Amino acid sequence: MAEIMILGCGFGTALGIMWDKYGHNVTAWSKYKEEIDAIRKDGEHKRLLPGVIVPPSIALTTDLSLASGKDILVFAIPSKFVREVAQSVKPYVTENTVVVNVGKGFEESTEKRLSEVLKEELPNNPIVVLTGPSHAEEVARNFPTTVVCASDDKASTEYIQDTLQNNRFRIYANSDMIGCEIGGAMKNAIALCCGIIEGMGLGDNTLAAIMTRGLAEITRLGVAMGGKRETFNGLSGIGDLIVTCTSTHSRNHRAGLLIGDGMSAEDAVARVGTVEGYNVAVIAQRIARRLDVSTPIIDQLCGVCYDGQNPRESISRLMTRPSRAEEEIF
Repeated sequence: MAEIMILGCGFGTALGIMWDKYGHNVTAWSKYKEEIDAIRKDGEHKRLLPGVIVPPSIALTTDLSLASGKDILVFAIPSKFVREVAQSVKPYVTENTVVVNVGKGFEESTEKRLSEVLKEELPNNPIVVLTGPSHAEEVARNFPTTVVCASDDKASTEYIQDTLQNNRFRIYANSDMIGCEIGGAMKNAIALCCGIIEGMGLGDNTLAAIMTRGLAEITRLGVAMGGKRETFNGLSGIGDLIVTCTSTHSRNHRAGLLIGDGMSAEDAVARVGTVEGYNVAVIAQRIARRLDVSTPIIDQLCGVCYDGQNPRESISRLMTRPSRAEEEIF
């Protein structure tokens, strides 16, 4: 059994509940004292996981020094806060602690993958990515879930796989850290598109088109960034894309519904909260332009989110692009 500290009480709470159930010693940290106090008082995270009991065996804290001596340190926080929290926790992180990131996105100011950010701030620790189709609401309720872990250090990948999986949470190993991260980040933008489509009242045909061609864009960009093509056909690619594009659990999907129904993107994000796809879209567009990669869906999403473009105009532009063969990759 492992000593685990989880940074972030959103998805982190779900993971903590699950790992506690299987015998690990879990400490959950939040920057916000009021969040910790509310969970202690209510015995659950009423805002994010209503009805799911947070067992008293999970230690709740705002003290980052408790990271010292842990076997595993899990980052489960929005992408924009990863570097800040890594810098704050760094003085307490033991050298042999394995650092696991479950967040999905890019750092906006540098366009770096989150593992790159963590490597810069915690250079003495192995970094592992844990990603895939895993809604917090279902992980916390112990629904069967499969994810993938990847690292530049094979021993750390195998350690996380062997230590954190159980009979309801199966972990596959993957050597392609870059591809796994890009798939997990990019699917949020495509899920935002799918929510917009549903909000507009368009049908399953349109959703299937956006998901399929969205995967083509994810793959093109991912390969150009150094990922392996086959990774995007796995759990961190098509698997995560399916679950995020089709579920009401997804904040990206919920924000998209509001945009498709006529709300501005800025207001929709403010209402829903953290919507990684909103931020990922503009970062992915910048990376794609720098690498000369075609991303027409991402381009149209940026037009809707940042330029006030009407989503119906975006659909029209996508449908009237010059004809291509489906086999074309780039």
